Amino acid sequence: MKICVIAGRYGLSGVPLAQYRLARALANRGHDVELVFGAVNSGFEVPFSQHFKILILNKRRVLGMFFDLVKIVKYKNFDLILSAGDHLNAIVLLSAIISRSNIKIACSSRVTPHDTYSDKKFSKGWILKFIMRFAMYRANVLSCVSKDMVAQYKNIFKNSKHVPIYNIIKDSESELKIKENVDEDWLVNKKTPVIIAAGMLEPWKGFADLICAFKKLLNHKKAKLIILGDGSLRGYLEKQIKSLGINDHVKLKGYVKNPLKYFSRADVFALTSHIEGMPNVLIEAMMAGCTPVSTDCETGPRELLVNGKFGYLVKVNDIESISRGLLEALENPIKKNILDEAVELFSEEKIIESYSRYLNINFNNK
Repeated sequence: MKICVIAGRYGLSGVPLAQYRLARALANRGHDVELVFGAVNSGFEVPFSQHFKILILNKRRVLGMFFDLVKIVKYKNFDLILSAGDHLNAIVLLSAIISRSNIKIACSSRVTPHDTYSDKKFSKGWILKFIMRFAMYRANVLSCVSKDMVAQYKNIFKNSKHVPIYNIIKDSESELKIKENVDEDWLVNKKTPVIIAAGMLEPWKGFADLICAFKKLLNHKKAKLIILGDGSLRGYLEKQIKSLGINDHVKLKGYVKNPLKYFSRADVFALTSHIEGMPNVLIEAMMAGCTPVSTDCETGPRELLVNGKFGYLVKVNDIESISRGLLEALENPIKKNILDEAVELFSEEKIIESYSRYLNINFNNK
């Protein structure tokens, strides 16, 4: 089968990484796969794969991909397109409608619709909602990465046919990355427990909350904090760490190519986001054996941690609650075999099985 997997941009966020894993999983099953990105963020490079083709359109905005996608749909003779992200989904569906193509299309939504759509007339979110209402009939499958998100989409779009399909997190390549060597002294020569966090250094990720909560934790327990990732708040967070007098206890490591190897050597993973879809990084940390502490934000963490069965849920933007959660996780870690039970839902086999069921395609047959 000839399959096109599409994402807007390749960078640090979970969407392009999840699409890359999806392309890899389908190629490993013998399909002819092409992975398409609108652009690649500065400082990043898409990993080469000998199993599938990679096409970069060099279009910084999703809207700019429209005419390229019309050509792809019309002339490349794909049997299936798998796209991710509401803005891109809308453009892909419009491309298929204009091309009068019969190609099968599966569109995945990765963030809560409240963060994407709007009722304010003529706003970007309002226009996108109008387009999706018109175009969503063309999708063979509309999916979300959490069950809570499905419920939200059904509230926004009447007669919505959204279904839950998770991202691939657990696969053989990811498990190999967990075992790679780490050159971080706090992890190699560990003398105190290490808490780790990762993501874009942006306001909605709540890293300022985490740093304040960590400062409070130090009154009760020795620990170190490593934050992986970069973003617009880096300077602000550096000043915060300095003002709190915890420079010797916190590192902003910046972007790392393989965060999984860091997760596997740390004790606790902290996610303090104010909003999420289904946080891939939280699942990756659990796969690597980190005890998770997560804010009970919309959407994803409560569903993933099953109301606290597989990790510690804390209140959003609540320093005291986050600090207590970190302390409890350090003193009462969750065993690896229990974490594996939760992560299994995000295995390559489970996700391909879900796509097979909803698309009525047997992906194990070429």
